[in-house]
Amino acid sequence: MPDRPLRADAQRNRQRLVDAAVQAFSQAGAEVTLDRVARDAGVGIGTLYRHFPTREALVEAAYRNELAKLCDAVPDLLATRPAEVAVRDWMDRFVDYLATKRGMADALRLVIASGANPYAHSRDRLLAALNDLLAAGVAAGTVRSDVAAADVLAGLSGVALVAGEPEQREQAGRLLDLLMDGLRHRPG
Repeated sequence: MPDRPLRADAQRNRQRLVDAAVQAFSQAGAEVTLDRVARDAGVGIGTLYRHFPTREALVEAAYRNELAKLCDAVPDLLATRPAEVAVRDWMDRFVDYLATKRGMADALRLVIASGANPYAHSRDRLLAALNDLLAAGVAAGTVRSDVAAADVLAGLSGVALVAGEPEQREQAGRLLDLLMDGLRHRPG
């Protein structure tokens, strides 16, 4: 029998749990108790276990939620900003996403140790998002057409690696500006 869609209140509770888990695992790592996550979400521990029967299921859902927020932002960015600005804004979001992922690293390692692969579709989703952004920039004539999304992803990952801590945000912004400058189309 297929899973029934969640009621609106159950969907809200599930999302509150995921949001609380992202915050808790990002700040305190894998040692966070599930009681704390439930408490931070304003629900009981039984509600947490109804949605996420294991710690690993909660961690994986939290990670996938952050990935989805990042990738799903592309259409809105492109609809509300010039393509070049959308690309640059998404770069900022990517660095924030990796900072969150870094905070969740210990918790994600536990998921991997349990046999799951939270990263199975991450790269494909990230490349698809970047391809859409770059294609919009090319169509607008503001982004070079000879740049591969995989190369931009590698550059963004490098920026996040060397300047991904909150106290390095200013430097990360400067590095992203340099990367964006390299992507600009220069007629002539």
